[in-house]
Amino acid sequence: MSSKTEAIEKKAEAILIPILDEMHYEFVDLEYVKEAGCWYLRAYADKEGGITVKDCEDISRVFGEKLDEQDFIEDSYILEVSSPGLGRPLKKERDYQRAMGQRIEIRTFRIIDHAKEFTGVLTAYDKDTVSIVEDETEKPMTFHKKEIALIRMAFDF
Repeated sequence: MSSKTEAIEKKAEAILIPILDEMHYEFVDLEYVKEAGCWYLRAYADKEGGITVKDCEDISRVFGEKLDEQDFIEDSYILEVSSPGLGRPLKKERDYQRAMGQRIEIRTFRIIDHAKEFTGVLTAYDKDTVSIVEDETEKPMTFHKKEIALIRMAFDF
């Protein structure tokens, strides 16, 4: 990630968090990314019971006005505000707290015990590790966070 991208994300986040706090939403994440030649500023918010399209519209309107006032993003971009969705990655302390005792999905960078994908109940975590009881084997497993490519809530259809 470039320092320009990081600076934009940091400034945008500083504007967004107070807006979400005032509107009683939870800040989940924010990213400034280039896809198919277009820049996107994506904000993810949530609330107890889930966020609605109307909630996203309300946040987008207020956030967009503040971004226009401050006008610190040189590139033209598309502002998107959305729910973190079912496949929400676990990134922050509160994500892990919320996921305790729930089924999560872990993908590792390298093969561990003949696999790179694991699903199980989150039993513990700290700043360096994540522990689950694996679904198929009911075996406790601990992963170092640096080995994890993706960690998110598991969902079944």
